[in-house]
Formats: sequence, structure tokens, C-alpha cells
Amino acid sequence: MKELENNVYFWQKLDTLLLSCSCTIDRPKGTSHFKYSNLVYPVDYGFLSDTVGSDQAPIDVFKGTLHESYVKAIAISADILKKDCEVKLLVGCTEKETEKILQFLNQTQFQKAILVRRGKEMPSWAASD
Repeated sequence: MKELENNVYFWQKLDTLLLSCSCTIDRPKGTSHFKYSNLVYPVDYGFLSDTVGSDQAPIDVFKGTLHESYVKAIAISADILKKDCEVKLLVGCTEKETEKILQFLNQTQFQKAILVRRGKEMPSWAASD
């Protein structure tokens, strides 16, 4: 059994969210986190307006330098200070930017994150969707 069923329809739904909502960048690349000044954003960071994530705030987005309008990957973070888990969309990120985002999200002892890359597979149970 696979550890992850990478369903093409899941990525289509994320793309629909991305394309149907405006993306607001409120923390440009190179700016420090508002609470922890030693944490510097490696790419533009913002949110999708009119969405709701697991923390009841809008869905977070890391926006890289590539001019692409689809979700290339998601980062799932677990934060023991905030006592939450969040999903963050990666859009238009190069491999180097993706690596820097993972380093950014994993640099403290209080938060760790994993990356799920976009796949094209369709599990047999999803064929009728």
C-alpha cells in the first residue's frame, strides 16, 4: 500500500480555489515575521481571500518567482506553540524556493513541516469522480 494516494482531482480542487480567489501578499520576500524577527520569508507570503483554513484564517500561500497559476505542492505544518496544523499552498515556486520554504518552516523546535508534491495519479476509487 502506498503511503500517499496522490489524487489528481485533489490538485484540481486546489487550483480552483487558487483561481477563484484573490491572493494577497502581506509578507513580501525578505521581510521578517511579525512576531519572530529572526524568521525571514524566503518568498512572497500571503493568503487567499474568501477562504478558510484549519485555523479559521484564510488559506496561506507561498508565491515564488515563476509565473504559474496552479498549486505545485502543499506544505503541512505542525506547530506546538499554536497547537495547530496548517496547510500552505506553494504556487510558482522553483525547486530552490521550495527548499528554502521547507527550511523556513522547519527552522524552529516548535514547528515542523512536510511537503506533498503535486501528482498526476488517479486512484482506482476516484475514477468515477
